[in-house]
Amino acid sequence: MAPTSDMTVGSPTRRILLFALPLIGGNLLQQLYTVVDAIIVGRFLGVGALAAVGASWAVMFLIMGFCIGACAGFAIPVAQAFGAHDHALMRRHVACSLRLAAIISLTITAVTTLLCRHILLLVRTPADIMADAHTFFLLQLLSIPFIIAYNILASLLRAVGNSRQPFYYLIIASMLNIVLAVVFIVFMGMGVAGVGLATMISQAAAALACMAYIRRRATLLIPRRGEWRREVGETYHILANGVPMGLQFSITGIGIIMLQTANNSLGTTYVAAFTASMRVKYLFTCVFENIGAAMATYCGQNIGARRLDRVGRGLRSALLLSMAYFIITALIIQPFADDIMSLFVESGNEAVTSNAAMLMRIACWFYPALGILTVMRYSIQGLGWSRLAVCSGVMEMFARGAVSLWLVPSIHYLGVCYGDPVAWLAADCFLIPTIAWLYLKGIPKQLQQAEGLQGL
Repeated sequence: MAPTSDMTVGSPTRRILLFALPLIGGNLLQQLYTVVDAIIVGRFLGVGALAAVGASWAVMFLIMGFCIGACAGFAIPVAQAFGAHDHALMRRHVACSLRLAAIISLTITAVTTLLCRHILLLVRTPADIMADAHTFFLLQLLSIPFIIAYNILASLLRAVGNSRQPFYYLIIASMLNIVLAVVFIVFMGMGVAGVGLATMISQAAAALACMAYIRRRATLLIPRRGEWRREVGETYHILANGVPMGLQFSITGIGIIMLQTANNSLGTTYVAAFTASMRVKYLFTCVFENIGAAMATYCGQNIGARRLDRVGRGLRSALLLSMAYFIITALIIQPFADDIMSLFVESGNEAVTSNAAMLMRIACWFYPALGILTVMRYSIQGLGWSRLAVCSGVMEMFARGAVSLWLVPSIHYLGVCYGDPVAWLAADCFLIPTIAWLYLKGIPKQLQQAEGLQGL
């Protein structure tokens, strides 16, 4: 039997940390190979190719944000049923989640590949990098089925407390991606196509590894013969958790697209600087994201077990972990940002290096706001109130839109640097009172109603 973790018992801090560490390790590796890819492209193919790889980054964030967010949302009812020890219901949720993930995968891949070039024109991709940008973006879109396959299977494993196995497979995928990128670009001369192809192969390998593990060891998750039947009510329940979570990322992505579109209009140098800084920024911020992701499972299991007292203790623990990590990031980013960014380009491209380092330093001082955002947003989702979490994404979208429309035209690239911080603060203005209301009134009322129904 595959290892699982019951997060309804034991120290909240210990449970959250032990669950989050494999998530953090896996995401760090995933972000690391995007950084290494960018370094390889910048060093061997030049600033233009680096800009081409990053020109569609915000669009991919929107598309993959929806897909990955939906997969994570589909797994929340699975975590709740596991916390309630209702394994038959859990497996029915698994069957429904797999069907919905397959439909989303095929639909989004078909639509986006047909619109690939139109999307690049929409975000004002500079003409001198359009050919490379189109090649890379198309290969990224063709990787969507593999990325969704890995994420839905990994989310199901995490729902039952197993965050280690997805981490192991990400290690393999990350190493494979880096090796293939070097082979395809340096030795085979495939250009930016080599980066996209390396990503596709490595994601397919991770998905196949997850599938094999579930069939061999995590049989608790495999639906039985009668549990594959379609039920409208159950499908609606899964969608009600997954779609809002996916939309939350997509709505955030719309704001990021607006910001990147404004940045793309500043020219290739700023596109390259934005690309490099985003790669490194997400290498650091993925830790906040995964502490939050751990809270989704933690809250899902505990609300399934009717343990609201543990939810509050878990929130405090997760916020303290986030603030401790912020101190570490400040000690690294503030003194060494220029040195880190110089890895991406050859000497003589100081404009790219200095602009990328400036964005990193400004964003770093606002990481506490990001830590609050991720912990509270994922907790709200885990508690089953995904629609409320969407509103925080709307706040981010409007904030980034305002920066793109008014701040960037006024102060140019400096405005781009403040895009994320302004968005994080705007989301927190909604999330902090929302989580307080849920904890004090919304969730207690929900539990009382559920207990009343069970007593009938």
